[in-house]
Amino acid sequence: MTIRVIKTNQPLKDPAVLQLRDQLRAAELTAAGELAGMNVPAIVTGIIADVCARKDEALIDWQRKLDKVELTAKTIRVPIERIKEAHEGADRSFMELIRRVIDNIWHYQQSILVEDPPSLNRAGRQLGVRYTPIDRVGLYVPGGKAVYPSSVLMSAVPAQVAGVGQIAIACPPTCDGDINPMVLAIAGELNIDEVYRLGGAVAVAGLAYGTESVTPVDKILGPGSAFVAEAKRQVFGRVGIDSIAGPSEVFIVADETANPVWIAADLLAQAEHNPGSAILATPSETLAAQVAEQLDKQATTLARAKETLVALDAYSAIFVTRTLDDACAIANEFATEHLQIITADDDAALSKIRHAGAIFLGPYAPVPVGDYYAGPSHVLPTGGGARFFGPLSCNDFRKASSVIRYDAESLAEDAADIINFATREGLTAHARAVKFRQDGPVA
Repeated sequence: MTIRVIKTNQPLKDPAVLQLRDQLRAAELTAAGELAGMNVPAIVTGIIADVCARKDEALIDWQRKLDKVELTAKTIRVPIERIKEAHEGADRSFMELIRRVIDNIWHYQQSILVEDPPSLNRAGRQLGVRYTPIDRVGLYVPGGKAVYPSSVLMSAVPAQVAGVGQIAIACPPTCDGDINPMVLAIAGELNIDEVYRLGGAVAVAGLAYGTESVTPVDKILGPGSAFVAEAKRQVFGRVGIDSIAGPSEVFIVADETANPVWIAADLLAQAEHNPGSAILATPSETLAAQVAEQLDKQATTLARAKETLVALDAYSAIFVTRTLDDACAIANEFATEHLQIITADDDAALSKIRHAGAIFLGPYAPVPVGDYYAGPSHVLPTGGGARFFGPLSCNDFRKASSVIRYDAESLAEDAADIINFATREGLTAHARAVKFRQDGPVA
């Protein structure tokens, strides 16, 4: 059998359930199968320090070493003419599709954009909040064994809706020094003319700290290798980041009404990432057996069959629970990136869910609908991250500033309390800043 089938009566205490949960939360999974014996944090620390010290020279040396590409200070950035050429030469039908997707994303993001609320006014006190966009963001787009032009759309369009004025893209160059033409075409469609031929931790370091050729940004987003994830972790604080992206995940809550062929296909869609996790929780033993049989049948027909089988064996499972509520309880415990609910009463099951990055309801909303087309960003929390943050959106590109206005009378009313508090904390200058306003001008 391709996947483990585990019957559990106490899912939140079951060692098999908790072991898989902890495995998916572990940072080591990000590096599975590609980084054996490497000290990724130390390597990344060295790259960042070198880029900070030698700037363009370091970028050029590391790209030669890691990607076997010869760059110069003049070729680190892709010329605007090359972006226009890729845009004009792109397949017309594909660009029409891109425009439909952009329209979907734009309308959804605009509908959820947070606006300044009315101020709270209390007798001379005006209290509010003001939202303003980030000035510059950097989007990392993988360009090695996996190229995802959709990630450009899912990050750049929300940023543009938020009002970000400057967007830079970094993408690893191919052996001839070019950037994937689909990425360039999308950049052209979005009027992004700042694209750098940089990959991995080198790109993150360049975007975070800047060089002679790379203007530093304020926030870095995008998926990538373990080196990219570690680099984002290390530059956080210098710049903002979206998240530390881990392996792709899907968790499906289903009952006996679900189609096992479709469920298996949905599980395989995530497992083929390898590392990728695919989990089904169901109270139906019949469905569990049918899905396991379908996985065996469908997996061998995939282009990435070998990698998919590894992911099903190592990071995936079918949990057979006593009730649908128990299945939902496991889903909350895993707090997964993608959660599908396919039951006789999807809304009832949804009411039990507290933690998930993106929720797909019903049999006709498979994960690829969100990956490519619907409108919400597919940049989602992984590794249990949905317990404390949500999907990337336009609101992640805006930051809040508190706005406080007092008149003389309201300050006079509150002065004693403020001075008392500041004095008790031993901050006499704080107290004096208020007291002087009560005592009048000081000579």
